[in-house]
Amino acid sequence: MSIPNDLASRAGELRDLLNKYNHLYYVTDEPEVTDSEYDRLFKELKQIESDNPALLTADSPTQRVGGKALDKFSQITHVLPMLSLDNVFDSAELEAFDQRVRDWLNTSDTQLYAAEPKLDGLAISLRYEQGVLVHAATRGDGAVGEDVTANVRTIGTIPLRLTGDNLPDVIEIRGEIFMPKAGFEALNVQQIAEQKKPFVNPRNAAAGALRQLDSKITASRPLEIYCYGLGEIQGMDKPTSHSQAMKQIAEWGCRISPELQVVKGVQGCLEYIKQIGERRESLDYDIDGVVLKVDNIVLQERLGFVSRAPRWAIAHKFPAQQEMTVVEDIVIQVGRTGALTPVARLQPVFVGGVTVSNATLHNQDEIERKDVRVGDTVIVRRAGDVIPEVVQVVLSKRPDNARAFVMPTQCPVCQSDVERVEGNAVARCSGGLYCPAQRKEAIKHFASRKGMDVDGLGDKLVEQLVDEGLINDPADLFQLTVEQLSNLERMGEKSAVNLVDALQVAKQTKFARFLYSLGIREAGEATTRSLANHFLTLSALKLADEESLIEIEDVGPIVAHHIVTFFQQEHNQEVIDRLLAAGINWPEEKKIAADSALSGKTIVLTGTLEKMSRSEAKEKLLALGAKVSGSVSKKTDFVVAGRDAGSKLTKAEKLEITVVDEATLIEWLA
Repeated sequence: MSIPNDLASRAGELRDLLNKYNHLYYVTDEPEVTDSEYDRLFKELKQIESDNPALLTADSPTQRVGGKALDKFSQITHVLPMLSLDNVFDSAELEAFDQRVRDWLNTSDTQLYAAEPKLDGLAISLRYEQGVLVHAATRGDGAVGEDVTANVRTIGTIPLRLTGDNLPDVIEIRGEIFMPKAGFEALNVQQIAEQKKPFVNPRNAAAGALRQLDSKITASRPLEIYCYGLGEIQGMDKPTSHSQAMKQIAEWGCRISPELQVVKGVQGCLEYIKQIGERRESLDYDIDGVVLKVDNIVLQERLGFVSRAPRWAIAHKFPAQQEMTVVEDIVIQVGRTGALTPVARLQPVFVGGVTVSNATLHNQDEIERKDVRVGDTVIVRRAGDVIPEVVQVVLSKRPDNARAFVMPTQCPVCQSDVERVEGNAVARCSGGLYCPAQRKEAIKHFASRKGMDVDGLGDKLVEQLVDEGLINDPADLFQLTVEQLSNLERMGEKSAVNLVDALQVAKQTKFARFLYSLGIREAGEATTRSLANHFLTLSALKLADEESLIEIEDVGPIVAHHIVTFFQQEHNQEVIDRLLAAGINWPEEKKIAADSALSGKTIVLTGTLEKMSRSEAKEKLLALGAKVSGSVSKKTDFVVAGRDAGSKLTKAEKLEITVVDEATLIEWLA
């Protein structure tokens, strides 16, 4: 029977692609496609070869384990080949594997399987002679691996000498070297800080660390190992089961997976897979599935292996956490605090158990670092409940018409200016009082206790008012009527009257409180009080430039820039004018004397005061130019201790900071 030309052509194309991806993954540690994409291509080629044996070639990737050993390392030939594993992806395929095992063994008995997580790392062979580590080799192509003994010796969890008595003459222990998630994240932070290319994933980082010519670099990387099997054995009886073998090497001092269990039949396998899958994200290392092995070693030997994989083991792969897709567009989302986040609109792709059509690109710097363009094929990652993100661009698939992204200079929601302070990765909309994307947070901040202190106007009520379309900005609060409020859910007439009255009371405020309520970025209580004391009037503050603002205490270059930008926005000015027109006012500000005894002093209040509340005391101290802190430090000048003062008083005494009572505080305020 002749084979169609298009089928032969497809088989050749798949062989070339898989050989290329094998080289990138195993040899250069620069994977270009996701594991799931590789698995799909591999499965397609295997099916073609199965249906058309004449197309099966000796050099087909389906007949090989990994990549060729690197020339920069000397090579070690494995006495017993380091095989790969076949994969299954669902319960039906797992049941078919179990049935094949029982058919080959000519039995209907339920089989026992050793089950453990499938680590996403780098396979390693450790050869011990008389209990001493003599060499370590990577898997390589399954027959020949790279000699990485010097580097492996730097990994603290790999014993250089096995412990215990009656050690075998020769024992080859096989395991997986990996990088824990926390170590990987810390390494990438360091890479970026040193302006080096970050690693794509922990497996890539672990492989790169192990293949360093300088073992000092390997030693500096957070590598770990879990051992999972045995190779050559001389001078001892073979264990009767895989689980017994793992128990033995643990007694010799090798690390084995704490998740290793022996389970019964397909049902036991599925229950284990479900349990590990549910805990996948909480594990401190990456896994991409579960490995299942016939536990009985005599049965393993009867089953044997075919080409690249044993018949007695299988890898049940989890849904991919990384997939490839195409960036169709890049748009901007404006967050509740004004942050502009670029988002990739994707061709929908199933990843991490859900269909994903959007992925965060974080900020302009990240887009430039990863060089993401509209039209690019990218690798998208989604793990657990983590927001999907673009991990990497597949540059070999970039089309000629790929379009670079440019951050807008105006907010796409309200058209206010976008500002990005030098040294800060995040760009923000400066129309804080007006921007619809920020309105809920702006109104909550405006009405907060430290702001206009509107009694009865909580966060949930603000959200309800915005959702009902009754308010769009802080100035709209003062136009609310009892009738409007009474119609709201869980808002009776009495509550409505109380809120309207509270809004009237809030109109009588202080200049510093009003400035704080505007929500100028990074302008906190101390800063707004300094601004009020220096400029005395709102009109004077509006005219200030960055140079004059920097001269004020608590105002640095970044805050000065935020203040000037805020008052330059026409929308913000309109809201402020409407607030003043609604009747908000404050008494004329009086300049705090520079020589005030408390000016510039840092004071901490602790315990219960008898004559006033701590918030009242704080207000009065701030009015005298003091700084009121919530914690005691070496920079604290005084601690005012009321009744039942606790740990702050203890710390003040330990630091020998002056402690005064409420009577002294009253004298100061007088």
